[in-house]
Amino acid sequence: MNNGRFAISVHILTLLATADSEWTSSEYLAGSININPVLVRKELTNLRNHGLVISKEGKAGGSKLSKPADAISMADVYKIVRQQDFLGKAVNVPNPDCPIGRKINNHLDSLYADAEKVLIQSLGNTSLAQFTDKFS
Repeated sequence: MNNGRFAISVHILTLLATADSEWTSSEYLAGSININPVLVRKELTNLRNHGLVISKEGKAGGSKLSKPADAISMADVYKIVRQQDFLGKAVNVPNPDCPIGRKINNHLDSLYADAEKVLIQSLGNTSLAQFTDKFS
């Protein structure tokens, strides 16, 4: 299962989308999300590395969107923070002598891949601008 990185990244991007191109500090973002600024800076680095955010250091620094909010889809954000195992993996190794155990992981992988495709397609139908409009 995915951790909270998607929610944190969407929260950051939504705040930046409402900041009217102003530089927004990681402390401000962290205060809204109610998490440590270090975690916000980690996500900002990831978002910057993927071209969604630009940042400026210093007292008057901060972050802002690198492109218009209507050019960023929720699928873009999901793909950036996506974890390896969409719905998780069992911690045990199934019995290879069992007719179910020897094939279960292959079939689960296929099921998960199909489900994730549907999720990405659905998220692709919503832009950051559309999501941000919910807060107006």
